[in-house]
Amino acid sequence: MDQSGIANYIPILIIFLLAIIFASAAIVLSRLAGRNRPTSVKLMPYECGVEPVGAARERQSVKFYLVAMIFLLFDIEAVFLIPWAVVFPGVLRDPSLRHLRFIFYGEMMLFMVVLFVGLFYVWRKGVLEWNR
Repeated sequence: MDQSGIANYIPILIIFLLAIIFASAAIVLSRLAGRNRPTSVKLMPYECGVEPVGAARERQSVKFYLVAMIFLLFDIEAVFLIPWAVVFPGVLRDPSLRHLRFIFYGEMMLFMVVLFVGLFYVWRKGVLEWNR
């Protein structure tokens, strides 16, 4: 490798070194300048304004995982709507794609029907109800 190729990486190396020096200096200075007075209140875990009750390793309800998986499923399926919505106006305007208009529209309506059938099924099974 020639010297000019290595010289191109010197600015990147300098940035990495400056980042490491800055991070290390910030950690050391905060240790030296800050007071460390741990109390039982300061050492207590705190989350979302609620004091912790019970063990940290409690089991979650299966319903939580079901709702999370259903959310991911419908969220990912909703992402498929975006490219279709962007391309569909172009299909409507292009005269050479006239024969594909109804196919293009019908496939998305079939996709939406499958989504709504899945949503109706999940709703009827009671997965979306927290009180059950």
